[in-house]
Amino acid sequence: MFLTTRAILLLFGGCVMIEYWKYFSLLIKHSLKQKEYTHAVGVANDVSLTKYAPSNLERYFMDNLSNLGYNETSDPSTCNIWSDPSITTSDIHKDLIAYAKDLESHTLAVQEFEMIPDLLTTIQENSKFSSIINHNVCKTARPHPDGVRGLFPNSQLSLSDSGYIDPLLPPMRNNKICENMRYLMSLDYLVHDFEAMCRKLKPTSRRVLIDMGASLDFHGREQPIVVLMELYKKFGFSFDHIYAFEMTPSDPKKLFTDLLPEKYLPSYHWINVGVVSDEGAKLNPLHSILKTFNEDDLIVVKLDIDTSWVEMPLALQLLEDKDGIYHRLVDQFYFEHHVHLGELSHNWRGSMSGSIKDSFELFHGLRLKGIPAHFWP
Repeated sequence: MFLTTRAILLLFGGCVMIEYWKYFSLLIKHSLKQKEYTHAVGVANDVSLTKYAPSNLERYFMDNLSNLGYNETSDPSTCNIWSDPSITTSDIHKDLIAYAKDLESHTLAVQEFEMIPDLLTTIQENSKFSSIINHNVCKTARPHPDGVRGLFPNSQLSLSDSGYIDPLLPPMRNNKICENMRYLMSLDYLVHDFEAMCRKLKPTSRRVLIDMGASLDFHGREQPIVVLMELYKKFGFSFDHIYAFEMTPSDPKKLFTDLLPEKYLPSYHWINVGVVSDEGAKLNPLHSILKTFNEDDLIVVKLDIDTSWVEMPLALQLLEDKDGIYHRLVDQFYFEHHVHLGELSHNWRGSMSGSIKDSFELFHGLRLKGIPAHFWP
């Protein structure tokens, strides 16, 4: 979601954000000291792992954020990495081009994938008369015979507790915006390992989406969050609960009649108030909603409210994880982090705060903690 009238509130939040950025820097330094490792067993996509294994591409950018000028707040451009080998190295540039090609194959495979029945329902039915959970149905969520990684022969996916995911790369969304801004809201750069996510389900699991910044009429006909829900449904994940927080007053008749697809009506909880970042507050969904679920549930969190001094404390609460619970609860996290990024400076304008380096370290830190974090458009 881009700059709205809500972003005017940023004029009053500058002093608060300075303190949060100081705290954020200390927290990130602590997180990045953790050892990055993976312990995988099994074959194909039947993987059990600990912590996080970034791809070589992601590791390169994490190691070279300052060298690339991404620590600056002068709106540095990032698209040049895709066109100019001298910006990185010849090997890294080859890997970028190879990854872009693999991503095209992945996009096509996802588009052509035929919707499968609800996976949890099948797991429940197959486990009725056995103490052993039968996850055989999870193979039907493969977009390729060898699983999602079969679509990426150049091996540039990162590996998380929720399976393979897209590596953290500039320009923090679809790289095709470097050639055509019509891809600005495209989700094709996101990679999900639905088979691996399926294998984490138990018969008692609930599938939950917490959407902070849930306007359904901001981006015209094709709303990114609806596209994401459709993607999950296509691969066999129907949300049991969708908690939608939106501070902009909305006409409920228009929302439920015109904007929300009928199939989501039974699970949709419309909460037409803004979220707050105070720890322990009723309107902090991380406290009042997320903590009511357990690690057997599949929980997806999206944060995009265009108000950095509310967003950042919430993201930092996930990162700090004082109670040691968030990394066990959140299976996927999507966040549009408005930082000083040249390609998006026109869209984000006065809502930008912090650098590209800050954003990469935040998302990488979350991944190290066990929360698969993705840039959101």
